[in-house]
Amino acid sequence: MAAGISEFPVSQRWPVKHPDRIQLYSFPTPNGVKVSIMLEETGLPYEPHLVPLTEESVKSQEFVSLNPNGKIPAILDPDGPDGRPIAVFESGAILQYLAEKSQSLFGQTQSDRASVLQWLMFQMGGVGPIFGQVGFFFAYAGKEIQDPRPGERYLNEAKRLLGVVDTQLQGRDWIAGDYSIADIALAPWLGTLEYYGVHDAIGWDEYSNVHAYLARFLERPAVQRGVGIPNPAS
Repeated sequence: MAAGISEFPVSQRWPVKHPDRIQLYSFPTPNGVKVSIMLEETGLPYEPHLVPLTEESVKSQEFVSLNPNGKIPAILDPDGPDGRPIAVFESGAILQYLAEKSQSLFGQTQSDRASVLQWLMFQMGGVGPIFGQVGFFFAYAGKEIQDPRPGERYLNEAKRLLGVVDTQLQGRDWIAGDYSIADIALAPWLGTLEYYGVHDAIGWDEYSNVHAYLARFLERPAVQRGVGIPNPAS
């Protein structure tokens, strides 16, 4: 095993076969596939490890040593920027790290980067949390709550966010100009609305630019590979 990787306890619970590659610890959720898609897009060599979404796994001592927040995804790069292995957690931070490492999907100028970052933060701070709450109240345990107000609040905010995205996509293929990490962050979350069964409730047919955008994203070969990594059936 490469010098330094063995110092990370996570490598003991999820053994490493290719210590020279980026180690991905994830599960194919919208946040998880951001990173596998990014790795597929860049061609950076990596080794995926399936981390089940159970307290036993994500809250284990080994995984929390990699990500103190106990959430997927996280990576361990044996070839860090200072010549030593580095661990990175939070999907947005990982996307930015990989974009800088590969010098790709982050725009060509400082102005491009600012645009990409603002839309990346829009997903991280708005779309992800709000859509996640929509899923909770309409597809999971929250649907048993009789008071309709919490679910309606998140549904209305999700509609507003979809309107922002639809307007931004008018006359453009990608959210921040050229295809970038902002799209890799955003598009998987847009796809969750069908999975949650809320297309009718949210008025999905009203957002034609979003429809075309998501279709373009899903047609990309790297996306088609990345959405199933790590494979839960493995």
